[in-house]
Amino acid sequence: MICDLCPRRCGALRDEAHGEGFCRMPALPVCARAALHFWEEPCISGETGAGTVFFSGCTLGCVFCQNRSISREGVGKALGEDELYAVFRRLADQGATCIELVTPTQFTHVLAKVLERPVPGGLPVVWNSGGYERAEVLRGLEGKVDVYLPDLKYVTPALAGRYSGAADYRSAATAAILEMVRQRGPVRLEGGLLKSGVLIRHLILPGQTREAQRVMDWVADSFPPGTVLFSLMAQYTPVGELDGFPELQRPLRASELRAAKAYMEDLGLAGYVQELGSSGEGFIPAFDLTGL
Repeated sequence: MICDLCPRRCGALRDEAHGEGFCRMPALPVCARAALHFWEEPCISGETGAGTVFFSGCTLGCVFCQNRSISREGVGKALGEDELYAVFRRLADQGATCIELVTPTQFTHVLAKVLERPVPGGLPVVWNSGGYERAEVLRGLEGKVDVYLPDLKYVTPALAGRYSGAADYRSAATAAILEMVRQRGPVRLEGGLLKSGVLIRHLILPGQTREAQRVMDWVADSFPPGTVLFSLMAQYTPVGELDGFPELQRPLRASELRAAKAYMEDLGLAGYVQELGSSGEGFIPAFDLTGL
């Protein structure tokens, strides 16, 4: 295939075994872990855990990436459509609250086919992405994804270019989120679990409380109350390629989280605020092919 799935539209040649271009992935989905995951928002993980499949490769180049072994180094196992569906079935049998697909963008072409099949256990499908999507490509998922869980990492192009190598991030991510909301409509929860809708995440970076406020401004200005949920994340851990980024070589401060939380409350955004204790390398999953 000649790939144009993500906003980079790099035209990479991808076959079943080899990949070129930015994500460096082949056409077949490469997975690094499939297991019950308890560290998502309560409405996603619930009490029994989300059935989470971590995909390898990434369309972004975040210098602070915590999952470098899969986003950059290609750790993982290639799976065909039947094999991937069997993974979904095993997760459902384990009591998962949902089938959660993490960093799936570069494999949208295959996942759209797999999701044409009945989802095991009738579980909702959660699309957990960095937000750097093409709205036109997302339209091919309409009716196949129940919950969208996108990041909105930045609204300032200079920051997106500096930290994630994607100066066009704002235009792509905001258009993608608008498409996600068009597809799913207002959030719908049952028994405390999110069954349909969009939950937007933002990871606060050190020294970037003002950017977090700008992100929240966009969400509040774009959607009436009750339309989306918002998750303010404090799990930043100073790992990755940070030699040239001294401002990122420290954990988030409690004062930064307090300021962002207060702003979220003032705007009346419904959702979640992560505690500082959720950061650290101990919270990074083991990408050891568990469940594959």
